[in-house]
Amino acid sequence: MTPPAPVQTVRGPVEIGDLGTVLMHEHVFVLSEEFRQSLPETWDEQQRVSDAVTRLKALAATGVSTIVDPTVIGLGRDVRRVALVNQQVDLNIIAATGIYTLADVPDFFRYHGPGTLLGGPEGMTELFVRELTEGIAGTGIRAAFLKCAIEDRLTPGVERVMRAVAQAHLRTGAPITVHTNANARTGLVAQEVLRSEGADLGAVVIGHSGDTTDLEYLRRLIDNGSYVGMDRFGLDLLLPGDQRVATVAALAREGLAERMVLSHDASCHIDWFPPGVREQIAPNWHHTHLHDNVLPALQEAGVTEEQLTTMLVDNPRRYFGSTVG
Repeated sequence: MTPPAPVQTVRGPVEIGDLGTVLMHEHVFVLSEEFRQSLPETWDEQQRVSDAVTRLKALAATGVSTIVDPTVIGLGRDVRRVALVNQQVDLNIIAATGIYTLADVPDFFRYHGPGTLLGGPEGMTELFVRELTEGIAGTGIRAAFLKCAIEDRLTPGVERVMRAVAQAHLRTGAPITVHTNANARTGLVAQEVLRSEGADLGAVVIGHSGDTTDLEYLRRLIDNGSYVGMDRFGLDLLLPGDQRVATVAALAREGLAERMVLSHDASCHIDWFPPGVREQIAPNWHHTHLHDNVLPALQEAGVTEEQLTTMLVDNPRRYFGSTVG
């Protein structure tokens, strides 16, 4: 059997067996880039980089070796800035390619590509493939997975991005993560679109599945072959932490730990909220909450050490086992 190719990270390729404990959905920076540039008084580059280094060093001190960062176009991705942080932190950071939109296709692609005024091939797919195989924005830093999003409904723009992601997956073998709305059950919609393009649903994480306690919905996602992202621990506004813990424990009791991955969806800095508001309304929404509080609670709820290892170590290895080399 041919060994799996190394996983591309911000610091370069890493053997799959060396990924260690992995948080599968975390951000370093989430930014509204045009507003950041237009409001320079809201941004101190040195301070933000230093703060990110401090936060990620605290995360690494818990024993986490790798974070999977699904920050793509639409979320203010800047891999150069992330690389600057990563130079100062001993942590694997895995970058993504894709586009985050909940409605329209970006204007850059509005008039050319399939079904548009000018027609032609899908430029988004070409971009994603290039970022997976050559690097992002001339940095040489290669993405290792694909990201798309769907919130409460499948718009034409969302569908076009999703199909472009599926096509890039087919061309490269790179796995996929999808932002979904669990309460609207749009993970099932995403699976159907990806399946219709021929994507391997076993290489897909249905993100934010942990925002619901609907076990029937979660079982359907798993039965269709995908991983479910129980990946918003600390975001108690959307679902209290005790209910998130109980849901993971219930699925683990059913023998489904092999289809769950864990994370926070936290950021070192996100500019979607005024300063200080995030900490006030979601005090547990930070990168060490899982190890500080959630893992002990899961064990108390009956989740075994072996099952935790499955979700934090083994499943990420399997997910990245098909990554393009």
